[in-house]
Amino acid sequence: MYEPIRTKSVHSTMADAPTDFPHRSREEELDIQLAGHLAALLAVTDELRALAPSADLDTAAERLAAQVARLRGGGAPVRAPLAPVTSEPHLTDLHRRAHAVAGRALLVAASRADTAAAILAAERMDAHSAALAVADPRELAAH
Repeated sequence: MYEPIRTKSVHSTMADAPTDFPHRSREEELDIQLAGHLAALLAVTDELRALAPSADLDTAAERLAAQVARLRGGGAPVRAPLAPVTSEPHLTDLHRRAHAVAGRALLVAASRADTAAAILAAERMDAHSAALAVADPRELAAH
């Protein structure tokens, strides 16, 4: 009653075709994503260090740089020099941004089961939450 299909399916021909571009595994993609979030957190940390230097921020920046280098296969992250900032952003805004980026890093670190990066991200979230609570207690209660 029906005529048999005489041509190959488009799907089977595409599946048999050799790929000419590299594919990354899910773990490699998560490594890239986590390194990006930690590098962004490092950039915000460096901004905070330029405005309000502290030993805690210095230690955090070194730990973040070490994690980014580990995830990127040993390549050191690009760091901004600690020069005086010409247009001074509000410290609360920087802490809020750092808290958000640390939260994203924590999610990716947890999904790839990277304990060291997850602990570091959680510690940074706590530190920025504490800084926000000191800066404006109503701000923290609103979130």
